[in-house]
Amino acid sequence: MKKKISAPPKESFYTKVYAAVKKIPKGKVATYGQIANILGSPRAARAVGYALNALQKNDLQSVPWQRVINAKGEISFKGDTIRANLQRKLLEQEGIVFNVVAQIDLSRYGWLQKK
Repeated sequence: MKKKISAPPKESFYTKVYAAVKKIPKGKVATYGQIANILGSPRAARAVGYALNALQKNDLQSVPWQRVINAKGEISFKGDTIRANLQRKLLEQEGIVFNVVAQIDLSRYGWLQKK
C-alpha cells in the first residue's frame, strides 16, 4: 500500500498579514492596501484590517498592528475610541507625528515609500 503524501498546509492569509506587518520598522507605517499588495492580493485591504482586528491579546505585543493605517494616513478604528487612542499613543511613542487633522505624513513616515 502506497503512503499518500500530502502537501504541507498552506499558510493562512492572516498568518501572512502578521508576518508582513512584523517587517514594518519602528517609526514607520504602512497602509492596509500596501500590506495587501505585498501579499499579492491588491484588493484585500479590508481583509488585512480584519486580520489585524482578529489578533489575540497575547499576539498584540509581537505583531506591531499599530503601524498599519489607512491610505489617507489616518487611524481607522471607527467607533472604537479606546483602540484608536491606544494606536495613536503607540505611534507617537515611536516618534510618529500627527498633524492637526489627525493624519500622518506618509511621505515622511511611510514604509517602502518611493523617494
